[in-house]
Amino acid sequence: MNDFEPLLQRIEQLLTRIEHILPVATPHADLDNHIAFRWRKHGQTGFLQAIKHPHTITLEELLNIEEQKQALDRNTQQFVAGFPANNVLLTGARGTGKSSLVKALLNRYANQGLRIIEVDKQGLINLPDIVELVDQRPERFILYCDDLSFEADEPGYKALKVILDGSISTASDNILVYATSNRRHLIPEFMHENLATRHVEGEIHPGETTEEKISLSERFGLWLSFYPFDQEQYLEIVQQWLAQFGISRLSAPARQEALRWALARGSRNGRVAYQFARDWIGRQKLAKAK
Repeated sequence: MNDFEPLLQRIEQLLTRIEHILPVATPHADLDNHIAFRWRKHGQTGFLQAIKHPHTITLEELLNIEEQKQALDRNTQQFVAGFPANNVLLTGARGTGKSSLVKALLNRYANQGLRIIEVDKQGLINLPDIVELVDQRPERFILYCDDLSFEADEPGYKALKVILDGSISTASDNILVYATSNRRHLIPEFMHENLATRHVEGEIHPGETTEEKISLSERFGLWLSFYPFDQEQYLEIVQQWLAQFGISRLSAPARQEALRWALARGSRNGRVAYQFARDWIGRQKLAKAK
């Protein structure tokens, strides 16, 4: 027996090291008791993490994007009701409400069974695992990809294509993909790729590389474009956010400060308006507290 003791000790040491190397199994969040989730990578796979405090923004708080709001709301209503609906790509100017619109729809339809799973670019290769987790569930799941863009050789690019349209098996009818991006075609396009474009009898035929890049965005059935706001639209949003904080009127000093704030940031959009409103309200309250 004594001859085996050194061997047993070495085996125990080896097992201890292996335990530290192997990933710890992480349980998925309870799908019955939450409405929003985030897919977290864990080694080669991942797990669903509940978002305990989802964003509480509402559709009524989003201004100057009425057409986009109506189109996405209608598509989401169809989806929640169990009717055919499309995967959606929201593209355009930053800070104009693309992400907020998706979050607002969750708040509107959560009590009708709508759920959101946020998946970042690195997690897209696990889309088949996510789909399997929620397949046959009674809820309706939006796989939400925010600020999405790819390089051509990234593995998540092909995984997303398969989920959208390209698999031999169809995705579950309780799943849609809503993605936001500053790029319409999600992948950077280079000048040299246009050299492969051919002109045949007056028609333009893009090269294979360009066609491949366009093919991903074309798999989204609904495209919604968002545009920069002009000055009056920006100030309207500023006033709306100030009202949320208890100031009903946009005073002349606040107006001038809001314009200076936007000028310093180099952009007039909803995000900048919200950030200004928080700063302005904070300064007013701090001044009164002194």
